[in-house]
Amino acid sequence: MKKSLLAKAVAVVLVAASLAGCGNSKTDTNQADSVLADVLLVADSVTFESLKEQDLMMSYESPELKGIPEEFIDKDHMYTGTKVISTGIIYNTDMVSEAPKGFAELAKDTFKDNTIMPSPLYSGAAAYNLGVMTRNDALGWDYYEALKENGVTVDKGNGAIQKSVVAGEKAAGVIVDYMAVRSKQEGAPVEFVYPEEGSPCVTEPIGILKDTKNEELAKAFVDYVLSDKGQELAASIGYTPIKEGVKAPEGLKSISELKTMTYDIYELYKARETDKEQFSSLFQ
Repeated sequence: MKKSLLAKAVAVVLVAASLAGCGNSKTDTNQADSVLADVLLVADSVTFESLKEQDLMMSYESPELKGIPEEFIDKDHMYTGTKVISTGIIYNTDMVSEAPKGFAELAKDTFKDNTIMPSPLYSGAAAYNLGVMTRNDALGWDYYEALKENGVTVDKGNGAIQKSVVAGEKAAGVIVDYMAVRSKQEGAPVEFVYPEEGSPCVTEPIGILKDTKNEELAKAFVDYVLSDKGQELAASIGYTPIKEGVKAPEGLKSISELKTMTYDIYELYKARETDKEQFSSLFQ
């Protein structure tokens, strides 16, 4: 009897690997070169561009792509997003009387010395955000300069931002959506704002290593992750599904409701190290 998609997917999970953080594309490529796996899941598409350039990935056009926005599918089918993790604003309701409408408000006097954001030198999502937001006409590098002048604190990853705002150490911060929503659901005095400028989104893409010894199982796993059932699983653990028509968890917008902030992925990849150097120079 032919194995079901789920059974084959479970089998290949045993040889899947994830590169966490993805703050340094050079380090990530070295990791991928040495990992013994068939499938990779990484934080963002920019990191996958470095793996493509090293000719490490297999092209695979899954039959489960219907409903996934084109912007989250690699044109060469080396990788595809698996979920949507958008960045927005968390604020403490005991400290903020009027919710900020967008990123720009964090650079105003209302939030002087009272905001926090993750470092793109540490967080892969923050590095992606830096690339996208500095190329956005409404924000740009002027926005990061304004944040610095307004006394923003730069910490490591999103967990530090979550902890600081929940504890009331800072009034507001830049954070990924699901962490803010989980804090609220756990009873913390916080709310999450989808910024009016749009939300930068990382998608934890999935791809198959070119040297896989389990090609059919790897493809089955990718198919399952991108299927309706796989997307429902992502939603059940608190993430926005990347596929239209699959309901998002309570407190999060669905993919069709999101106003995304994007930029050309290859250009972001090429500029990532330069962007981080400029950020480091600005905030040193």
